[in-house]
Amino acid sequence: MRVNVLGNGDYAPLFKRGTEGKLLVCNMPPFELTKAEVHASCMVDFKMMATLQEGSVNLGMYDWVLGTRPRRWMEQNPTFYLKYSQNIKGFHTHIPEYAKLPGHTLVQAATNYSCGHMAVDYACRSMRATEVHMYGFDALFDLTLRSYTDLFLEADRSDLNTHRIAMNWRPIWANFFKEFSHIQFTIHHRHDKIKFKLPKNVTIEVGVLNDKTE
Repeated sequence: MRVNVLGNGDYAPLFKRGTEGKLLVCNMPPFELTKAEVHASCMVDFKMMATLQEGSVNLGMYDWVLGTRPRRWMEQNPTFYLKYSQNIKGFHTHIPEYAKLPGHTLVQAATNYSCGHMAVDYACRSMRATEVHMYGFDALFDLTLRSYTDLFLEADRSDLNTHRIAMNWRPIWANFFKEFSHIQFTIHHRHDKIKFKLPKNVTIEVGVLNDKTE
């Protein structure tokens, strides 16, 4: 089974609507998608839950898969949980040991495990995907954390923080691809200069956005 995972980087629109397979999105998709097109929206942050609660963002049209921190949020906010319980497809709280980087606590490991990590993990571990296509995962290639969610979630995008987070995320991906060596991954981006060595089960497909010249 093919699963497409739509991240929030600038090159997420390399995904074309109508592409074969089930689709997971990270938080809010960067372009309009109907409920019928989206298997689930994956969320891992307290900030995302707070934004939904205050009503500045509406994801009520999608089913949700929620990580460790959203589950804790629901436990602490039962009224919010009751309001949106019909949206919750499930909780996916697995955090692999390799997300706990040297000197980090288990709490920090949950922070290291981004929404993109969780969505791809869910595709592999719970949906039993045989192939996963990843779009909008720009931080694997370039020193950028720019995200569509920056439009509604405050984030530190300073050079220092961008470097720190990118250096935390990339080793997790390297270990993740090794763990799921039986699954074929295709990462879609504007170039193939990824920042770490890929195993044989991961390929890069280079694409060009219609409104960009490369």
